[in-house]
Amino acid sequence: MPNYRTEDIRNITLVGHTGSGKTALVEALLEKSGKIGEAGSIDRGTTTSDHDPLEQEYKHSLDSAIASLDFEGIHVNLIDTAGFPDFRGPTLTGMAATETTAIVINAHSGIELSTRRLMRRAKRRRLCRIIIINRIDQPGLKLANVVRSIQDEFGPECLPINLPAENCSTVRDCFFGSDGETDIFSVAEAHEAIIDQVVETNESLMEKYLEGEELSREELHNAFEQALREGHLVPICFTSATTGAGLGQFLRFCKRLLPNPLEGNPPPVLKGEGKNA
Repeated sequence: MPNYRTEDIRNITLVGHTGSGKTALVEALLEKSGKIGEAGSIDRGTTTSDHDPLEQEYKHSLDSAIASLDFEGIHVNLIDTAGFPDFRGPTLTGMAATETTAIVINAHSGIELSTRRLMRRAKRRRLCRIIIINRIDQPGLKLANVVRSIQDEFGPECLPINLPAENCSTVRDCFFGSDGETDIFSVAEAHEAIIDQVVETNESLMEKYLEGEELSREELHNAFEQALREGHLVPICFTSATTGAGLGQFLRFCKRLLPNPLEGNPPPVLKGEGKNA
């Protein structure tokens, strides 16, 4: 059995409205990492997550399922949750078990009822939050409008960490990268916006940044995770489980910047005395 260091583990719960593509995304990530040879199909009932006969019959998740993968030295545990509100209980339990909640949004449908409720829940529990805009391969999308609607709904702290490019066939990093062409926004402007947001959490780092000093990756990593823990930043990434766009970049994002179990906010604990204990 592999022996993983705690520092190399990432625990992520994928939540979102039904139809956002959580199960397909988990399957595509497993394939991308080499954990499985070929991604299963929801229509054929061959996905890793939907293993229950009823899930295979109805072609959607009824309960939470755990899948894991290894990628470039890290071990990622993914909890795939059901999208229907009727099965919200296991979803909330899964969120409590991980440091990061990934809210998955269908690029075509945009923000839906469960998106709002689960975002509020994750914020209330002080979980690190990221947003995944999935299914970017669909034709006729206005992804810039999706990003703006997310910022209008959830706040200006929701900022792209990568951007779709080459007709949504790939994505460009906006955190460590600062140039390149994309399909919607300027990489340079997106880079500046997210760095500005991150350094606000640390006065000495902000002073160095404003004086034009180059920030190291370690400094940016620590400030990034502090911004995640404090809810000062909610990164937005783009993926397509169908074409594979953004999957490798997402896994590298998990490796470089998402918290390990030692770095996330601890779960809330009530302490009392006597009858209140």
